[in-house]
Formats: sequence, C-alpha cells, structure tokens
Amino acid sequence: MTGKTHVGIGVISAVALSQYKMVELSLGGLLVCAIASLLPDIDHPKALLNKYILPIKNKAVKTTIYFTLGVFFLLLNFFYLNLKYVETIGIFFVLTGFSSHRNGITHSLTGLLCFGGTFGYAARIYGFKEYIVPFFIGYGLHLIADMFTNRGVSLFYPFKKKKYKMPITFAVGSFWGNLFEGLIISIGLIYLTFKLPEILLK
Repeated sequence: MTGKTHVGIGVISAVALSQYKMVELSLGGLLVCAIASLLPDIDHPKALLNKYILPIKNKAVKTTIYFTLGVFFLLLNFFYLNLKYVETIGIFFVLTGFSSHRNGITHSLTGLLCFGGTFGYAARIYGFKEYIVPFFIGYGLHLIADMFTNRGVSLFYPFKKKKYKMPITFAVGSFWGNLFEGLIISIGLIYLTFKLPEILLK
C-alpha cells in the first residue's frame, strides 16, 4: 500500500478507537500514529519517510545511510550515554540498512515489538506514555494492511520467512488496488472531517 493509505488507516483507526476510550487522543498522538504507520517501510529506499531522509533513492544509499546512523548511535551510546534504548535504536538502524522490503525485520512482529518496546521505554522515561498506544496502532495496522496485498508480509521473521496474506488480496498499483486505496482515503477523510474536531475540542 502507499504511505498515504497507511497513514490514513492508522489515523482513522486511532480516532475511531478514541470514541471507545481505548486511546487518549491528541494532536501529538495522531502525529506519532502517522509516523509509526510509515515506519515499517523505511526498509524501502523510495518509501514516504525516505523521501525526506535519503538524498538518492536507491538500495545502496539506503544501506549506507542507515548503517552509518546505526553505528553513530551505538558509538554515541557506548562512549557517552549508556542508555539501553539508544543502543536498541542503533541496532535497528543497522538491521534496517541491510533489510530488504517486506523480507526483513521491519515488516514482522519482531520489528513491531522491538520498535514499539524501544519507543515505549523512551516514552515512559520522558513522560509521554500516552503516545505508546497510538504508536502500536500505527505500526501494527501497517502490517495488517500489507497482508491484504498479494505480496504479504513475513510476520515471524527472522524465525520463519514464510509470508502471510489475507484470504482476499490485491496488487498494489493495479486498478482494483488503486480503487480500494482511494475508497479508504475518501471515506476516511469524510469520517475525520466530522469526528476529529468533535474529539479534539472536548
């Protein structure tokens, strides 16, 4: 799915769940949810987030930059900070550098738990724990949404490389795929237009 669709699904779901008091909603929480919705695709050089991170959108540049960032965080932590979550960020930047799209750690439950756990740990330390649930909503729904595509996701990577799909799937970029994603965005925008101001102004 496209990045816009993933953001739409994550934000719409967070708003809907807030109606049942399952999420403490705020603009900050929606922003975290939106970023988390895009996070699994950082293993793709042309993903929406990488549009603003990578100067050149190809696999070699993606690998080099994320590997370098990972080493930077690891060295920074080793010599100065000694914080477990900073070390974890470094490790995952390194793994992301060598991960291929849909065949690596970012599109797996391992990635969800590790990225989510790292974010949750930092959120509790710095006093913004209300953002933890929106993070998991955004990241988790990205994985579920990609299971509706014909490529599926390697949910149990690195333990199993088998890809899991829903019974009904579509090809990204196809007529039906574009139609389906377009409907999600359209219906979502209508829903948010009515619900979001009502919730945020309470």
